[in-house]
Amino acid sequence: MASISMAPVNIFKHGADEERAETARLSSFIGAIAIGDLVKSTLGPKGMDKILLGGGREGSVTVTNDGATILKAIGVDNPAAKVLVDMSKVQDDEVGDGTTSVTVLAAELLREAEILIAKKIHPQIIISGWRKATQAARDALEEAAVDHGHDQEKFQEDLLNIARTTLSSKLLTHHKDHFSKLAVEAVLRLKGSGNLEAIHVIKKLGGSLTDSYLDEGFLLDKKIGVNQPKRIENANILIANTGMDTDKIKIFGSRVRVDSTAKVAEIELAEKEKMREKVDRILKHGINCFINRQLIYNYPEQLFAAAGVMAIEHADFAGVERLALVTGGEITSTFDHPELVKLGHCKLIEEVMIGEDTLIHFSGVEMGEACTIVLRGATQQILDEAERSLHDALCVLAQTVKETRTVYGGGCSEMLMAKVVTDLANRTPGKESVAMESFAKALRMLPTIIADNAGYDSADLISQLRAAHMENKTTFGLDMNQGTIGDMVELGITESFQVKRQMLLSAAEAAEMILRVDDIIKAAPRKRVPDHHPC
Repeated sequence: MASISMAPVNIFKHGADEERAETARLSSFIGAIAIGDLVKSTLGPKGMDKILLGGGREGSVTVTNDGATILKAIGVDNPAAKVLVDMSKVQDDEVGDGTTSVTVLAAELLREAEILIAKKIHPQIIISGWRKATQAARDALEEAAVDHGHDQEKFQEDLLNIARTTLSSKLLTHHKDHFSKLAVEAVLRLKGSGNLEAIHVIKKLGGSLTDSYLDEGFLLDKKIGVNQPKRIENANILIANTGMDTDKIKIFGSRVRVDSTAKVAEIELAEKEKMREKVDRILKHGINCFINRQLIYNYPEQLFAAAGVMAIEHADFAGVERLALVTGGEITSTFDHPELVKLGHCKLIEEVMIGEDTLIHFSGVEMGEACTIVLRGATQQILDEAERSLHDALCVLAQTVKETRTVYGGGCSEMLMAKVVTDLANRTPGKESVAMESFAKALRMLPTIIADNAGYDSADLISQLRAAHMENKTTFGLDMNQGTIGDMVELGITESFQVKRQMLLSAAEAAEMILRVDDIIKAAPRKRVPDHHPC
């Protein structure tokens, strides 16, 4: 009988690495929990900020407490940590807010799973219990949701409360009344379309955050050409992406030999004639405003000025796209068939001053819901963080206009879901009940962290809150201004149902996915081959 060698067989390429069973699981747990601990301190109205230093020569500085921004900026090597980073990005893209909550909840679930695995409970049993707990929590959340979509006045109050709650954990918390009105007004102008492209945010240094305002119209941060009209009423706008710089000789890759300077003048004249024809073709569209994505050189600028047409050059691509959207025009590159070109229209174009800068203001645009929010602030970092905060609020409000149900914040929804899951665990026989209990504990950790971040005694507050929910005071949550528990209905601490539901489902799915892992295989790094044929 042939003897079987007991020596381990390596089936991987040289340099490849494998982590198995407990080692792989432990590696995943440690990575995910570390990511949760990283953003945990930014959670809630009293959360702290992080400074992110860029690695480039400039060393850009970002000050933020937005979970998605922090996680996007850090480079992670741990695969489980990467799953949580991707999940927070999806949360940001899907609903715009709750990026920190979703990461912390997933990390807390895995922290609980680590304890259960140590007690020799199989991962599949934990997953089975979690799935039942997730369904019970989701049902409880749907049951607790309030819908004021049919009552315009109450719904507007809901939107203001949601905006205040979203902004209360951001830099804008001290001016949340001012900014929540701005955000709600901007979103209600969209008339339910939810197209946030129509809301343009411009950042201008100077003044203070309270000087920020909403402008009904569209602002373009560009200059009008020399000797051209600075104000136009009933504008017909041609938006183009075409080269207007051919008044300079550009014959690339070829040589031109001339026997006198007169011949050079002839070539220049031919180039000028070509540009004159192009400008004539543009003017045949019957326009009084021409906006180009590319540069407009001196000669065509003179021709437009002579024709009394306002020409705006180098409007960046995002600006041109948005202009086309709000004025109802289309971006054009050829001008041979004026009848096929869709022009943009607006009632008035004029120059306005903001701080020390001159901007071009389009009012009475075709798309009536278009507006611009002008942010003012002392430093670029403040402006950037204000924009991120406002973007979160706008996204949440746009989601709420589509899905009008709301739930109560301040840890109220988490405690409500935890209570339902605990009740289910008490009725469930077997090891699954232990997994359900761990799910409820992870949910209760969110209000605990919010209280800890505010510097209050979390153990006392959470036990009070738990007792209140046991007495069926289902609208009670944490009041972080007073450091007590309170009725969220009276305090007006409201959150979007869509954000809460997405947070619950995303965190549960990501934690379940990481828990299933029992092997991590790393590919061998690519070898650097010396270059024998340098340029």
